Amino acid sequence: MSKARSFRYSAVVLLVSIMALALALPAFADDDSGSSSTLFIPIASSGEGQVHIADNVQNDVTAGGNDTFTAGGSTTVNYRITANSGDGEGGCNATVVSPATVTINVPVGVTASPSSLNFTSCSTNQSVTFSSNTPGNYGITVSVSDPGIGTYNTNPAALTLHVLAPLDSTPPVITPNIAGTLGNNGWYVSDVTVSWSVVDNESAVSSSSGCDPTTINADTAGASLTCTATSAGGTASNSVSIKRDATAPTISGSASPAANGAGWNNTDVNVSFTCGDNLSGVASCGPNQTLSSEGAGQSATGTAIDNAGNSASVSVSGINIDKTAPSVSLVGGPANGGNYYFGSVPAAPTCSASDDTSGIAGACAVSGYNNVVGSHTVTASATDNAGNSNSASASYTVLAWTLKGFYQPVDMNGVVNTVKNGSTVPLKFEIFAGSTELTETSRVASLGVKEVSCSALSSATDDIELTATGGTSLRYDTTAGQFIYNWKTPAGAGKCYRVTMTTQENSLLEAFFKLK
Repeated sequence: MSKARSFRYSAVVLLVSIMALALALPAFADDDSGSSSTLFIPIASSGEGQVHIADNVQNDVTAGGNDTFTAGGSTTVNYRITANSGDGEGGCNATVVSPATVTINVPVGVTASPSSLNFTSCSTNQSVTFSSNTPGNYGITVSVSDPGIGTYNTNPAALTLHVLAPLDSTPPVITPNIAGTLGNNGWYVSDVTVSWSVVDNESAVSSSSGCDPTTINADTAGASLTCTATSAGGTASNSVSIKRDATAPTISGSASPAANGAGWNNTDVNVSFTCGDNLSGVASCGPNQTLSSEGAGQSATGTAIDNAGNSASVSVSGINIDKTAPSVSLVGGPANGGNYYFGSVPAAPTCSASDDTSGIAGACAVSGYNNVVGSHTVTASATDNAGNSNSASASYTVLAWTLKGFYQPVDMNGVVNTVKNGSTVPLKFEIFAGSTELTETSRVASLGVKEVSCSALSSATDDIELTATGGTSLRYDTTAGQFIYNWKTPAGAGKCYRVTMTTQENSLLEAFFKLK
């Protein structure tokens, strides 16, 4: 008999048998309670007369074993289909012709790999790996699809997956958060606020100290802050050192050489700067400068920068420089190299001076002027407000007058004139300024008579042959063209005298007399 015919035959026989049994068996008698029971036989038909009973979908979960793992890890569960022993030929609903696809149903937070299994037979294990990063209890179920008429009981495959929190083996992670304006070389130039981030992803932070926000609002060379925190994984600390310098450095400048009393310099001016910083220290200062240009109201600026980056500047102003001497000249007066007879010397010159930068200090002065006989230099001098000096000069000569006389009857050149005492002797002479004869009696400064020792005089003598009469005053005789002074000799014989005539420019005529 063919398989098809056998299958149909078997199905018919089974159906007839069941019907006969139902007809042959009377209804069960009511039990003592008055209830009745009916025999129920679940069957499923498939194909030509074959009957299938629901198979079980099962897993190999062991409580406390592969139903439990730590978050971040995984576990493996084996699934299989177990045939119900009441099935007909073969006993397994999952076949190559009618495979069973088992889908793993997982909640959010759990991943199954693979997410479905394909069974073509029973009692064969297939593995599914479950993983999760989130602690918790997760219900896992399955569902089955079969293109045939096979049914499946999925309850045995349900499980609860226990994902445990990981054990904490590390202390908290402590990170400082620094807020402030960072200058140079690790220095802050403003207030600084330090806060802390304390993180432990494995367990709660149980205690901490020094982790509250702190504001540093005063300059410091190094303020140390430490945050310490403890969790199940242990204790950790982190420290920071804050350097704060928000104060600008100091700087001062100085006019070397110093200006004079009028506020001027007549040389180059060196401007130097001195800087200081009591905390981070000076990084740069200045630069020093040399001012060499002439002019008023100049300035130089220097800057101080500390190692934190703070800066301060200062200007040295009011610098006045005049290195040029004033212009000076003589106005009028004797000419340079001039020769002048006494009484004809030009009047003293005046001074002219100017200075375009600092100006003349005080008055222009004239010195050295003289109209007496001799060589002279007249000088005009001026000084400007910066102390520069200049001068202009003229050199000239004042010539003496030419004296002629005493004329006869007086003898000169050391001869001693003898004359009777009490008589009058005419003293005659002339005065010339170059070729010009001077006639004013004012040109004679003095007529002098002085007794002298006769023994000191020359032995040469000569008598006065002619004496004079009349007044004894000095006069100029226009007829004779000479000065005449009648000297009345003193009384007393045997005495000797020196008689002099001195002019205004100090020229001198002298004669010696002995009275008899």
